Amino acid sequence: MKKTLLATGLTMAMLLPLGASAADYVIDTKGAHASINFKISHLGYSFIQGRFNTFDGQFSYDPSNIEASSIVVNVDTTSLDSNHAERDKHIRSADFIDASKYSTATFSSDKVIDKGNGTFDLVGELNLHGVTKPITINAKVIGQGQDPWGGERAGFYGTTRLELADYNIQVMGDSSYVDMELHVEGIKQ
Repeated sequence: MKKTLLATGLTMAMLLPLGASAADYVIDTKGAHASINFKISHLGYSFIQGRFNTFDGQFSYDPSNIEASSIVVNVDTTSLDSNHAERDKHIRSADFIDASKYSTATFSSDKVIDKGNGTFDLVGELNLHGVTKPITINAKVIGQGQDPWGGERAGFYGTTRLELADYNIQVMGDSSYVDMELHVEGIKQ
């Protein structure tokens, strides 16, 4: 996985326009300042909310040229946590996300579309459950600057909706989609 991240980082560095001043960041998962959350309908009666506890990633960000930015995130699907052990075991099973066979989901951006006022669309490929499909994440800048430890951070918020059938994941009742909510805080490298 580290070789994949390194290769992706090198490829993106070569694709950035000359003179671009995008800074590289590592997503702060060690400090628990990032999260990947989900919400899905439960039979049309309520919603189940949860998160993926284990993930990593990196991004490049240039506030003066947001379209030169990029991100790669790897999610450990075995870390799915809906705060109910038996349900989590069932969701991770071959009945749904089959985490033992497809233990990693990866999002890699292809382009960033600046929508103004600190908002942007991340357009890229999501590989989930052995299927790769294009998705768009609607995102916004939360903030950027110095942290109390002498480093520099940047934070973002994003949402997207995934149609489960697009990834060959079983649909139950009204649970045809899952809404994703992403909180990303990175430490400048």
